[in-house]
Amino acid sequence: MAMEWLTMTASELGQKIGSGDINPEELTECYLSAIRNCAEAPRIYARLTEDRARIESAAAAERARLGLRLSKLDGVPVSWKDLFDTAGVETNAGSALLAGRTPEFDARVVRNASAAGLVCLGKTHMSELAFSGLGLNPVTATPPCINFPDSVSGGSSSGAAASVAFRLAPCAVGSDTGGSVRIPAAWNDLVGLKTTSGLLPLEGVVPLCPSLDTVGPLTRSVEDAAALLSALGGRPPPDLAGANLRGVRLLALQNIALDDLSSAPAEGYELALRRLEQNGARIADIEIPELGDALDLVACLYCVEAYATWKEEIESSPGLMFDKIRERFQRGANFSGVEYAAAWSKLKNIRNAYRRAAAGSDAVVMPASPILPPNLSRLMDQPSYYESENLLALRNTRVANLMEVPALTIPAPVPSTGIMFLGHSHEEGRLLRLGKAAEAALDPNRIN
Repeated sequence: MAMEWLTMTASELGQKIGSGDINPEELTECYLSAIRNCAEAPRIYARLTEDRARIESAAAAERARLGLRLSKLDGVPVSWKDLFDTAGVETNAGSALLAGRTPEFDARVVRNASAAGLVCLGKTHMSELAFSGLGLNPVTATPPCINFPDSVSGGSSSGAAASVAFRLAPCAVGSDTGGSVRIPAAWNDLVGLKTTSGLLPLEGVVPLCPSLDTVGPLTRSVEDAAALLSALGGRPPPDLAGANLRGVRLLALQNIALDDLSSAPAEGYELALRRLEQNGARIADIEIPELGDALDLVACLYCVEAYATWKEEIESSPGLMFDKIRERFQRGANFSGVEYAAAWSKLKNIRNAYRRAAAGSDAVVMPASPILPPNLSRLMDQPSYYESENLLALRNTRVANLMEVPALTIPAPVPSTGIMFLGHSHEEGRLLRLGKAAEAALDPNRIN
Protein backbone atom coordinates (compact mmCIF):
# COMPACT_ATOMS: atom_id res chain seq x y z
CA MET A 1 0.00 0.00 0.00
CA ALA A 2 2.80 2.43 0.88
CA MET A 3 4.27 2.18 -2.61
CA GLU A 4 0.88 3.11 -4.04
CA TRP A 5 0.99 6.32 -2.00
CA LEU A 6 4.03 7.45 -3.99
CA THR A 7 1.96 7.49 -7.20
CA MET A 8 -0.97 9.48 -5.80
CA THR A 9 -1.55 13.18 -6.22
CA ALA A 10 -1.29 15.48 -3.22
CA SER A 11 -5.06 15.98 -3.28
CA GLU A 12 -5.70 12.23 -3.32
CA LEU A 13 -3.37 11.81 -0.36
CA GLY A 14 -5.16 14.58 1.48
CA GLN A 15 -8.51 12.92 0.87
CA LYS A 16 -7.20 9.60 2.16
CA ILE A 17 -5.85 11.30 5.27
CA GLY A 18 -9.24 12.90 5.83
CA SER A 19 -11.06 9.58 5.50
CA GLY A 20 -8.64 7.87 7.87
CA ASP A 21 -7.16 5.57 5.21
CA ILE A 22 -3.68 7.12 5.43
CA ASN A 23 -1.78 8.10 8.56
CA PRO A 24 0.38 11.22 7.95
CA GLU A 25 3.25 9.77 10.00
CA GLU A 26 3.33 6.61 7.90
CA LEU A 27 3.04 8.69 4.72
CA THR A 28 6.01 10.84 5.73
CA GLU A 29 8.11 7.78 6.55
CA CYS A 30 7.15 6.32 3.17
CA TYR A 31 8.54 9.36 1.38
CA LEU A 32 11.65 9.60 3.56
CA SER A 33 12.35 5.95 2.84
CA ALA A 34 11.84 6.49 -0.89
CA ILE A 35 14.34 9.35 -0.79
CA ARG A 36 16.92 7.30 1.13
CA ASN A 37 16.58 4.42 -1.35
CA CYS A 38 16.68 6.45 -4.57
CA ALA A 39 20.06 6.61 -6.28
CA GLU A 40 19.19 9.98 -7.81
CA ALA A 41 18.12 11.57 -4.51
CA PRO A 42 21.49 13.26 -3.77
CA ARG A 43 21.13 15.11 -7.08
CA ILE A 44 17.60 16.18 -6.16
CA TYR A 45 17.62 17.01 -2.43
CA ALA A 46 20.21 19.41 -1.04
CA ARG A 47 19.24 18.39 2.49
CA LEU A 48 16.37 16.68 4.28
CA THR A 49 14.47 18.03 7.29
CA GLU A 50 13.61 14.67 8.82
CA ASP A 51 13.13 15.84 12.41
CA ARG A 52 10.81 18.63 11.34
CA ALA A 53 8.91 16.28 9.03
CA ARG A 54 8.32 13.79 11.81
CA ILE A 55 7.15 16.46 14.26
CA GLU A 56 4.81 18.01 11.69
CA SER A 57 3.41 14.68 10.54
CA ALA A 58 2.75 13.59 14.12
CA ALA A 59 0.79 16.79 14.72
CA ALA A 60 -1.13 16.24 11.48
CA ALA A 61 -1.97 12.69 12.51
CA GLU A 62 -3.39 13.92 15.81
CA ARG A 63 -5.48 16.60 14.07
CA ALA A 64 -6.82 14.00 11.65
CA ARG A 65 -7.74 11.74 14.57
CA LEU A 66 -9.62 14.59 16.25
CA GLY A 67 -11.30 15.79 13.06
CA LEU A 68 -9.50 19.13 13.23
CA ARG A 69 -7.61 19.17 9.94
CA LEU A 70 -6.33 22.57 8.85
CA SER A 71 -6.74 22.17 5.07
CA LYS A 72 -7.25 19.54 2.38
CA LEU A 73 -3.45 19.10 2.26
CA ASP A 74 -3.01 18.79 6.04
CA GLY A 75 -0.49 15.97 6.56
CA VAL A 76 0.74 15.92 2.94
CA PRO A 77 4.55 16.18 2.46
CA VAL A 78 6.07 18.93 0.31
CA SER A 79 9.59 19.77 -0.89
CA TRP A 80 10.99 23.30 -1.03
CA LYS A 81 13.40 24.86 -3.49
CA ASP A 82 16.55 25.80 -1.62
CA LEU A 83 15.90 29.53 -1.69
CA PHE A 84 13.01 29.45 0.76
CA ASP A 85 14.26 30.14 4.26
CA THR A 86 13.67 27.35 6.76
CA ALA A 87 14.52 28.11 10.36
CA GLY A 88 17.75 26.48 11.53
CA VAL A 89 18.39 24.79 8.18
CA GLU A 90 20.97 25.96 5.66
CA THR A 91 19.47 27.81 2.70
CA ASN A 92 22.15 28.63 0.11
CA ALA A 93 20.21 29.02 -3.15
CA GLY A 94 22.52 26.59 -4.92
CA SER A 95 25.55 28.84 -4.51
CA ALA A 96 28.86 28.49 -2.70
CA LEU A 97 28.61 32.24 -2.10
CA LEU A 98 25.94 31.48 0.50
CA ALA A 99 27.40 28.29 1.96
CA GLY A 100 26.49 27.98 5.62
CA ARG A 101 23.74 30.60 5.45
CA THR A 102 21.26 29.46 8.09
CA PRO A 103 18.18 31.64 8.64
CA GLU A 104 16.47 32.04 12.00
CA PHE A 105 12.95 32.11 10.62
CA ASP A 106 10.85 30.40 7.96
CA ALA A 107 9.92 32.29 4.81
CA ARG A 108 6.38 33.63 4.95
CA VAL A 109 5.11 31.07 2.41
CA VAL A 110 6.75 28.26 4.41
CA ARG A 111 4.94 29.51 7.51
CA ASN A 112 1.68 29.66 5.57
CA ALA A 113 2.13 26.11 4.30
CA SER A 114 2.94 24.86 7.79
CA ALA A 115 -0.16 26.63 9.10
CA ALA A 116 -2.15 24.65 6.51
CA GLY A 117 -0.61 21.42 7.84
CA LEU A 118 1.84 20.55 5.06
CA VAL A 119 4.88 18.52 6.09
CA CYS A 120 8.33 19.85 5.12
CA LEU A 121 10.44 17.03 3.64
CA GLY A 122 13.50 19.08 2.79
CA LYS A 123 15.24 21.48 0.42
CA THR A 124 15.85 20.77 -3.27
CA HIS A 125 18.79 21.63 -5.51
CA MET A 126 18.47 24.51 -7.97
CA SER A 127 20.30 26.62 -10.55
CA GLU A 128 22.87 28.86 -8.87
CA LEU A 129 21.07 31.90 -7.39
CA ALA A 130 18.12 30.97 -9.65
CA PHE A 131 19.71 32.58 -12.72
CA SER A 132 19.27 29.91 -15.39
CA GLY A 133 16.43 28.05 -17.08
CA LEU A 134 18.46 24.88 -17.59
CA GLY A 135 18.97 23.46 -14.11
CA LEU A 136 22.68 22.88 -14.69
CA ASN A 137 24.67 23.48 -11.50
CA PRO A 138 28.28 22.23 -11.34
CA VAL A 139 28.70 23.94 -7.95
CA THR A 140 26.19 21.86 -5.98
CA ALA A 141 24.30 19.32 -8.10
CA THR A 142 22.39 19.01 -11.36
CA PRO A 143 19.06 17.20 -10.93
CA PRO A 144 18.06 14.64 -13.57
CA CYS A 145 15.18 14.81 -16.05
CA ILE A 146 12.54 12.11 -15.69
CA ASN A 147 12.43 11.30 -19.44
CA PHE A 148 16.03 11.89 -20.52
CA PRO A 149 18.66 10.63 -18.03
CA ASP A 150 21.52 12.40 -19.82
CA SER A 151 19.75 15.76 -19.90
CA VAL A 152 19.07 18.57 -17.44
CA SER A 153 15.73 18.85 -15.69
CA GLY A 154 15.10 22.54 -16.34
CA GLY A 155 15.65 25.44 -14.01
CA SER A 156 15.90 27.10 -11.86
CA SER A 157 13.45 24.98 -9.79
CA SER A 158 15.24 21.87 -11.05
CA GLY A 159 15.24 19.76 -7.91
CA ALA A 160 11.71 20.82 -7.06
CA ALA A 161 10.43 19.34 -10.32
CA ALA A 162 12.62 16.25 -10.04
CA SER A 163 11.41 15.56 -6.49
CA VAL A 164 7.84 15.25 -7.77
CA ALA A 165 8.65 13.54 -11.07
CA PHE A 166 10.82 10.89 -9.37
CA ARG A 167 8.11 10.37 -6.72
CA LEU A 168 10.20 11.70 -3.86
CA ALA A 169 7.56 14.29 -2.96
CA PRO A 170 3.88 14.58 -3.88
CA CYS A 171 4.24 18.33 -4.52
CA ALA A 172 6.90 21.02 -4.48
CA VAL A 173 7.31 24.77 -4.23
CA GLY A 174 9.58 26.75 -6.53
CA SER A 175 10.13 30.30 -7.69
CA ASP A 176 9.65 31.79 -11.15
CA THR A 177 11.41 34.94 -12.40
CA GLY A 178 11.54 34.06 -16.08
CA GLY A 179 10.19 30.52 -16.27
CA SER A 180 11.83 28.73 -13.35
CA VAL A 181 8.66 26.88 -12.30
CA ARG A 182 7.24 26.23 -15.76
CA ILE A 183 10.33 25.02 -17.65
CA PRO A 184 11.15 22.17 -15.21
CA ALA A 185 7.44 21.39 -14.91
CA ALA A 186 7.11 21.03 -18.69
CA TRP A 187 10.28 18.98 -19.11
CA ASN A 188 9.24 16.61 -16.31
CA ASP A 189 5.57 16.21 -17.32
CA LEU A 190 4.20 18.22 -14.40
CA VAL A 191 1.83 21.10 -13.78
CA GLY A 192 3.56 24.40 -13.02
CA LEU A 193 1.95 27.67 -11.98
CA LYS A 194 3.63 31.07 -12.22
CA THR A 195 1.63 33.45 -10.06
CA THR A 196 0.99 37.16 -10.56
CA SER A 197 3.75 39.33 -9.11
CA GLY A 198 2.88 40.20 -5.52
CA LEU A 199 0.20 37.54 -5.08
CA LEU A 200 2.40 35.45 -2.78
CA PRO A 201 4.83 37.07 -0.31
CA LEU A 202 8.57 37.06 -1.00
CA GLU A 203 9.58 37.61 2.62
CA GLY A 204 12.31 35.07 3.41
CA VAL A 205 12.86 34.10 -0.24
CA VAL A 206 16.43 34.54 -1.49
CA PRO A 207 16.00 37.13 -4.27
CA LEU A 208 17.12 37.20 -7.87
CA CYS A 209 15.16 40.10 -9.39
CA PRO A 210 12.62 41.21 -6.76
CA SER A 211 10.62 43.15 -9.35
CA LEU A 212 9.97 39.94 -11.29
CA ASP A 213 10.36 37.14 -8.70
CA THR A 214 7.26 35.05 -7.98
CA VAL A 215 6.45 31.90 -5.99
CA GLY A 216 4.61 28.94 -7.50
CA PRO A 217 3.72 25.24 -7.11
CA LEU A 218 4.94 22.24 -9.11
CA THR A 219 2.46 19.38 -8.91
CA ARG A 220 1.00 16.29 -10.57
CA SER A 221 -2.40 17.85 -11.24
CA VAL A 222 -4.13 21.21 -11.60
CA GLU A 223 -6.21 20.37 -8.54
CA ASP A 224 -2.98 20.01 -6.57
CA ALA A 225 -1.70 23.34 -7.88
CA ALA A 226 -4.90 25.04 -6.74
CA ALA A 227 -4.73 23.45 -3.30
CA LEU A 228 -1.06 24.29 -2.83
CA LEU A 229 -1.62 27.86 -4.01
CA SER A 230 -4.32 28.16 -1.36
CA ALA A 231 -1.95 26.92 1.34
CA LEU A 232 0.89 29.22 0.25
CA GLY A 233 -1.32 32.29 0.25
CA GLY A 234 -3.51 31.48 3.23
CA ARG A 235 -6.64 31.89 1.10
CA PRO A 236 -9.56 29.60 0.21
CA PRO A 237 -8.86 27.40 -2.82
CA PRO A 238 -10.47 28.34 -6.14
CA ASP A 239 -13.58 26.42 -7.16
CA LEU A 240 -12.71 23.99 -9.95
CA ALA A 241 -15.97 22.03 -9.91
CA GLY A 242 -17.63 21.62 -13.28
CA ALA A 243 -14.78 23.20 -15.23
CA ASN A 244 -15.12 22.64 -18.98
CA LEU A 245 -13.92 24.14 -22.27
CA ARG A 246 -17.29 24.96 -23.84
CA GLY A 247 -17.16 28.54 -25.05
CA VAL A 248 -13.60 29.11 -23.82
CA ARG A 249 -11.76 31.59 -26.08
CA LEU A 250 -8.04 31.04 -26.51
CA LEU A 251 -5.59 33.16 -28.48
CA ALA A 252 -2.72 31.15 -29.96
CA LEU A 253 0.34 33.40 -30.12
CA GLN A 254 1.96 33.22 -33.56
CA ASN A 255 4.94 35.55 -33.35
CA ILE A 256 7.98 34.69 -31.23
CA ALA A 257 6.42 31.68 -29.48
CA LEU A 258 6.67 29.39 -32.52
CA ASP A 259 10.13 30.47 -33.70
CA ASP A 260 12.82 27.75 -33.72
CA LEU A 261 10.29 25.22 -32.45
CA SER A 262 11.76 21.71 -32.22
CA SER A 263 9.77 18.81 -33.64
CA ALA A 264 8.64 17.20 -30.36
CA PRO A 265 7.37 20.43 -28.73
CA ALA A 266 5.68 21.31 -32.03
CA GLU A 267 3.93 17.93 -32.17
CA GLY A 268 2.86 18.12 -28.54
CA TYR A 269 1.52 21.63 -28.98
CA GLU A 270 -0.44 20.88 -32.16
CA LEU A 271 -1.98 17.77 -30.62
CA ALA A 272 -2.88 19.77 -27.53
CA LEU A 273 -4.59 22.52 -29.55
CA ARG A 274 -6.53 19.93 -31.53
CA ARG A 275 -7.81 18.22 -28.40
CA LEU A 276 -8.76 21.53 -26.81
CA GLU A 277 -10.82 22.40 -29.88
CA GLN A 278 -12.42 18.95 -29.91
CA ASN A 279 -13.57 19.61 -26.35
CA GLY A 280 -15.20 22.94 -27.07
CA ALA A 281 -12.47 25.60 -26.96
CA ARG A 282 -12.49 28.29 -29.61
CA ILE A 283 -8.94 29.07 -30.75
CA ALA A 284 -7.93 32.08 -32.82
CA ASP A 285 -4.44 33.01 -33.95
CA ILE A 286 -2.97 36.28 -32.75
CA GLU A 287 0.19 38.27 -33.24
CA ILE A 288 1.35 40.76 -30.62
CA PRO A 289 4.31 42.57 -32.20
CA GLU A 290 5.12 44.50 -29.04
CA LEU A 291 6.29 41.32 -27.35
CA GLY A 292 9.40 41.35 -29.51
CA ASP A 293 10.23 44.77 -28.08
CA ALA A 294 9.71 43.41 -24.55
CA LEU A 295 12.12 40.54 -25.09
CA ASP A 296 14.71 43.01 -26.36
CA LEU A 297 14.67 44.53 -22.86
CA VAL A 298 15.46 41.26 -21.07
CA ALA A 299 19.24 41.68 -20.76
CA CYS A 300 18.87 45.14 -19.27
CA LEU A 301 15.93 44.45 -16.94
CA TYR A 302 17.10 41.10 -15.61
CA CYS A 303 20.87 41.50 -15.52
CA VAL A 304 20.89 44.97 -13.98
CA GLU A 305 18.58 44.06 -11.10
CA ALA A 306 20.21 40.67 -10.54
CA TYR A 307 23.71 42.18 -10.50
CA ALA A 308 22.62 45.01 -8.24
CA THR A 309 21.22 42.40 -5.84
CA TRP A 310 24.37 40.24 -5.74
CA LYS A 311 27.26 42.45 -6.92
CA GLU A 312 29.01 42.65 -3.54
CA GLU A 313 28.97 38.89 -2.94
CA ILE A 314 29.94 38.03 -6.53
CA GLU A 315 32.88 40.41 -6.76
CA SER A 316 34.21 39.43 -3.35
CA SER A 317 34.51 35.74 -4.37
CA PRO A 318 33.99 35.40 -8.14
CA GLY A 319 35.89 32.11 -8.30
CA LEU A 320 33.20 30.37 -6.25
CA MET A 321 30.64 30.68 -9.05
CA PHE A 322 29.98 28.66 -12.18
CA ASP A 323 31.45 30.97 -14.80
CA LYS A 324 28.38 30.97 -17.06
CA ILE A 325 26.17 32.18 -14.22
CA ARG A 326 28.73 34.73 -12.99
CA GLU A 327 29.14 36.20 -16.47
CA ARG A 328 25.40 36.53 -16.85
CA PHE A 329 25.16 38.50 -13.61
CA GLN A 330 28.06 40.72 -14.59
CA ARG A 331 26.37 41.78 -17.83
CA GLY A 332 24.28 44.02 -15.61
CA ALA A 333 27.28 46.36 -15.33
CA ASN A 334 27.02 47.13 -19.05
CA PHE A 335 23.85 49.23 -18.70
CA SER A 336 23.41 52.74 -17.31
CA GLY A 337 20.78 53.86 -14.85
CA VAL A 338 19.15 55.86 -17.65
CA GLU A 339 18.91 52.77 -19.84
CA TYR A 340 17.41 50.74 -16.99
CA ALA A 341 14.79 53.37 -16.14
CA ALA A 342 13.93 53.78 -19.83
CA ALA A 343 13.52 50.01 -20.18
CA TRP A 344 10.99 49.89 -17.36
CA SER A 345 9.09 52.82 -18.83
CA LYS A 346 8.94 51.09 -22.20
CA LEU A 347 7.87 47.80 -20.62
CA LYS A 348 4.90 49.47 -18.93
CA ASN A 349 3.66 50.69 -22.31
CA ILE A 350 4.13 47.21 -23.79
CA ARG A 351 2.15 45.70 -20.93
CA ASN A 352 -0.76 48.01 -21.75
CA ALA A 353 -0.61 46.95 -25.40
CA TYR A 354 -0.59 43.28 -24.38
CA ARG A 355 -3.59 43.71 -22.10
CA ARG A 356 -5.55 45.33 -24.93
CA ALA A 357 -4.64 42.48 -27.28
CA ALA A 358 -5.55 39.77 -24.75
CA ALA A 359 -8.76 41.41 -23.57
CA GLY A 360 -11.85 39.32 -24.19
CA SER A 361 -9.95 36.05 -24.20
CA ASP A 362 -9.71 33.47 -21.47
CA ALA A 363 -6.00 32.95 -22.09
CA VAL A 364 -3.15 33.36 -24.54
CA VAL A 365 -1.61 29.96 -25.38
CA MET A 366 1.79 28.85 -26.64
CA PRO A 367 4.27 26.00 -26.21
CA ALA A 368 5.80 26.06 -22.74
CA SER A 369 9.24 25.56 -24.25
CA PRO A 370 10.41 25.49 -27.86
CA ILE A 371 13.00 22.81 -27.06
CA LEU A 372 13.39 19.51 -25.25
CA PRO A 373 15.73 19.21 -22.24
CA PRO A 374 19.31 19.83 -23.46
CA ASN A 375 22.08 17.27 -23.04
CA LEU A 376 24.10 17.84 -19.86
CA SER A 377 27.51 16.99 -21.29
CA ARG A 378 27.07 19.27 -24.28
CA LEU A 379 26.06 22.12 -22.01
CA MET A 380 29.30 21.69 -20.07
CA ASP A 381 31.54 21.22 -23.11
CA GLN A 382 30.08 23.66 -25.64
CA PRO A 383 29.69 27.28 -24.44
CA SER A 384 27.69 28.34 -27.51
CA TYR A 385 25.25 25.46 -26.95
CA TYR A 386 24.80 26.53 -23.32
CA GLU A 387 24.02 30.11 -24.34
CA SER A 388 21.60 29.24 -27.12
CA GLU A 389 19.70 26.58 -25.14
CA ASN A 390 19.38 28.76 -22.04
CA LEU A 391 17.93 31.63 -24.07
CA LEU A 392 15.54 29.35 -25.96
CA ALA A 393 14.41 27.56 -22.82
CA LEU A 394 13.28 30.81 -21.21
CA ARG A 395 12.01 32.69 -24.25
CA ASN A 396 8.33 31.71 -24.16
CA THR A 397 7.95 31.58 -20.41
CA ARG A 398 9.49 35.04 -19.95
CA VAL A 399 6.51 36.59 -21.70
CA ALA A 400 4.29 36.07 -18.65
CA ASN A 401 6.84 37.56 -16.25
CA LEU A 402 7.36 40.59 -18.46
CA MET A 403 3.61 41.08 -18.96
CA GLU A 404 2.95 40.60 -15.21
CA VAL A 405 0.31 37.91 -15.67
CA PRO A 406 -0.11 34.40 -14.21
CA ALA A 407 0.77 31.43 -16.39
CA LEU A 408 -0.01 27.74 -16.12
CA THR A 409 1.76 24.92 -17.95
CA ILE A 410 0.30 21.44 -18.15
CA PRO A 411 1.72 18.37 -19.91
CA ALA A 412 1.12 18.21 -23.65
CA PRO A 413 0.55 14.81 -25.32
CA VAL A 414 4.27 14.25 -26.00
CA PRO A 415 6.73 13.58 -23.13
CA SER A 416 8.72 16.57 -21.84
CA THR A 417 6.54 19.07 -23.67
CA GLY A 418 3.92 21.39 -22.26
CA ILE A 419 1.24 23.82 -23.33
CA MET A 420 1.19 27.12 -21.49
CA PHE A 421 -1.82 29.33 -20.75
CA LEU A 422 -1.28 33.00 -19.92
CA GLY A 423 -4.16 34.37 -17.88
CA HIS A 424 -5.08 37.81 -16.64
CA SER A 425 -3.40 39.58 -13.75
CA HIS A 426 -4.55 38.32 -10.32
CA GLU A 427 -7.08 35.92 -11.90
CA GLU A 428 -5.39 32.69 -10.85
CA GLY A 429 -8.71 31.08 -10.00
CA ARG A 430 -10.04 31.60 -13.50
CA LEU A 431 -6.78 30.33 -15.00
CA LEU A 432 -6.82 27.20 -12.84
CA ARG A 433 -10.42 26.42 -13.84
CA LEU A 434 -9.32 26.63 -17.46
CA GLY A 435 -6.32 24.44 -16.65
CA LYS A 436 -8.51 21.84 -14.97
CA ALA A 437 -10.69 21.57 -18.06
CA ALA A 438 -7.69 21.51 -20.39
CA GLU A 439 -6.03 18.82 -18.30
CA ALA A 440 -9.06 16.58 -18.69
CA ALA A 441 -9.03 17.13 -22.45
CA LEU A 442 -5.33 16.37 -22.86
CA ASP A 443 -4.90 13.42 -20.52
CA PRO A 444 -6.55 10.60 -22.53
CA ASN A 445 -4.46 8.68 -25.06
CA ARG A 446 -1.22 10.37 -24.06
CA ILE A 447 1.67 9.43 -26.37
CA ASN A 448 4.42 7.66 -24.44
